[in-house]
Amino acid sequence: MDQIVTENVALKVADGSTMNAYVARPSHGGKHPGIIVFQEAFGVNAHIRDVAGRFAKIGVTAIAPELFHRTAAGFEAPYTDFPSTIPHMQAMSYEGNIEDARAAYEFLRNDPAVQPDRIASIGFCMGGRVSFLACTTLPLQAAISFYGGSIAPALLPRVPQLNAPILFCWGGKDKHISKEQTQAIADECNRNGKPFVNVDFSDADHGFFCDARATYHPKVAALAWNLVESFLYLHVKEPQRRSRVR
Repeated sequence: MDQIVTENVALKVADGSTMNAYVARPSHGGKHPGIIVFQEAFGVNAHIRDVAGRFAKIGVTAIAPELFHRTAAGFEAPYTDFPSTIPHMQAMSYEGNIEDARAAYEFLRNDPAVQPDRIASIGFCMGGRVSFLACTTLPLQAAISFYGGSIAPALLPRVPQLNAPILFCWGGKDKHISKEQTQAIADECNRNGKPFVNVDFSDADHGFFCDARATYHPKVAALAWNLVESFLYLHVKEPQRRSRVR
């Protein structure tokens, strides 16, 4: 199942703004599960579009919304230029993130080729935090957060609102997210009886999943992708042919 169809769409957000998004679909017919792919700070770039395409290749319709649409529609920055992302991240708000997540969710839910009761989310870095936030707000069936910064301590009070099982993936060498933070998240999920999987890849750094970053770790990224697929098979979709790890 390697053939996919892609398109760019414009979504109306509750605050009146318009948000562009990249959509990747399986090319064959029928109804498929859906997933929202939340970007890193560097935009809906080639890497995020590739991630969306990888989901489409395993039979999941993916949408990647532009979270900086209020300040810089179409924004993309090279991974070597983090300073250019800071003003746009600082302009974000939890309320805006929730509105954006809901707009993407509603797009999937109303798509006749998507199973409305089989929708998940995934995010990376900044997007990992948004994926967690979306899981506390939307009726998702699963959520995945890769090295999501600033979940602890700011968003810990939202743990009781988690609506679905969540998979956390952390890099053991990540200097941006402390062990105390990741442990606090796990402790709060346990305290509230929330189903979760907490994976610390000891030999990986922040951004280990992204093959465009200097911190890319191919073996860990391949293992993490297998976990993502298994997690989705468990909570969102029926097992099909597993995609080849790359």
